[in-house]
Amino acid sequence: MALDRNQITARAARELRDGYYVNLGIGMPTLVANHVPEDMTVWLQSENGLLGMGAFPGEEEVDADLINAGKQTVTGVTGHSFFSSADSFGMIRGGHIDLAILGAMEVSQQGDIANWMIPGKLVKGMGGAMDLVAGVRKVIVTMEHCNRKGEPKIIPECTLPLTGLACIDMIITDLCVMEMDPERRRFRVTELAPGVTREEIEQKTTAELLFADQPAEITA
Repeated sequence: MALDRNQITARAARELRDGYYVNLGIGMPTLVANHVPEDMTVWLQSENGLLGMGAFPGEEEVDADLINAGKQTVTGVTGHSFFSSADSFGMIRGGHIDLAILGAMEVSQQGDIANWMIPGKLVKGMGGAMDLVAGVRKVIVTMEHCNRKGEPKIIPECTLPLTGLACIDMIITDLCVMEMDPERRRFRVTELAPGVTREEIEQKTTAELLFADQPAEITA
């Protein structure tokens, strides 16, 4: 049974650690903010100059002036702060962000990522993606395993414009969890969604993969 977006991001939230500074990409990754454990202090950072994002607001909590990099309204935890985008990128480029959780359109078998444009389609720009994959200590991708046409998104080589090379440490999809083997430069499947088999992963992935001897079942 494939996971839904909330289950994918709940699994991603298990990679958070107390005291982490974390950047959440636009789209699905923003949902991770709703799954931060109550007993854990995690500082969510946004490229537009916000540190200390909380969960998405309820109707009575909406503040139109408090937004993330994707222009979604957010909340702030106690002690949150505002600063210029230049300072925000200084944090990223200076190696002060522990973890980035991003979306992707394609990921290659060696960990390259394409996540900012499709040729011929109007886009606003790359945003902070290139800086994040280059300056953050660990990068996780959350995404559906296949695109809307049913085509694999984890492939031998990216066909779309690249965001970064050999920079992805983990992928969490609706079907499985993959972790990069740093020596063999291939992703190893370590967890499977309930009811999903190795054969299904192989059928829906064109990249060369490694598999754990006994992949665990994904739990959020």
